[in-house]
Amino acid sequence: MGSAAAEETPVSGPTADDLHVVVLAGGLSYERDVSLRSGRRVLDALRSVGVEAELRDADVALLPALAADPPDAVVIALHGATGEDGSLRGVLDLCGVPYVGCDARASRLAWDKPSAKAVLREAGIATPDWVALPHDRFSELGAVAVLDRIVDRLGLPLMVKPAQGGSGLGAAVVRDAAALPAAMVGCFAYDPTALVERYVSGMDVAVSVIDLGDGPQALPPVEIVPRNGVYDYAARYTAGRTTWHTPARLEPAVAEKVGEVAIAAHTALGLRDLSRVDLIVDSAGQPHVLEVNVSPGMTETSLLPLAVQAAGLDFGRVIGSLVARAVTRR
Repeated sequence: MGSAAAEETPVSGPTADDLHVVVLAGGLSYERDVSLRSGRRVLDALRSVGVEAELRDADVALLPALAADPPDAVVIALHGATGEDGSLRGVLDLCGVPYVGCDARASRLAWDKPSAKAVLREAGIATPDWVALPHDRFSELGAVAVLDRIVDRLGLPLMVKPAQGGSGLGAAVVRDAAALPAAMVGCFAYDPTALVERYVSGMDVAVSVIDLGDGPQALPPVEIVPRNGVYDYAARYTAGRTTWHTPARLEPAVAEKVGEVAIAAHTALGLRDLSRVDLIVDSAGQPHVLEVNVSPGMTETSLLPLAVQAAGLDFGRVIGSLVARAVTRR
């Protein structure tokens, strides 16, 4: 295991004309538009290496279509619950259709941020202290009293985000206790459970992990510099809102450590094929894992494609190689 070097070439992806791949994109989550953009990018990438692929939504027509013309493999480009909570993967398992990415159990674990953080902490991987607070408990125990205890225990600033969700939706940095109630309300609009964690100041870094057959490898870390200081939905998907540095401006030893931590997180959660690990690197060079995404964005501003390019790899060949590995699991 290790970092992917620029001179590496991924294993050959499938190019047979009779290989049939379905790219799933869309869904009904808040991230539908992003998912469609990811799906189209993956579709173009597969076609660029000679793989016959089609784009399908995760709707009532999907299962009849899979039964009528079973694909050799599925690429899940769905974001939000549909693509990441494990349920769709479980259905694909029932249908006997192989897919790129981790299995249903690992997906469920990574999707629930408090559960994933507990596994990471148990594995000795640094992650900010946190508390998970369902809306019902928040109301039953008294909002003011609960928030006071959170500030007393975790201090300020804080990061508030949905326990299950992505793309920065419902997330907010709280630097003043007076702003915490509004941040909680905003978070509960996207998920019934809020994850409140100690805010760690430092460099925002994303490390994509891929496994092309020789074990998980960390691609070059991507440094994220949002214009307004918060990597929220607008900063992720609006041109000009964020600057990315690939590779991240880290000392070589720190960059190596960041890659090792990302692989450790990927492994601890039982993931396979690909993931994206989001971290903060503090002023001492210590990486802190924030969350792990099992269905990373594939849009023109997404971090995994940027990392693939920085590693000197061809995006189409990488996706094709992952498809080839999925086909063997059939």
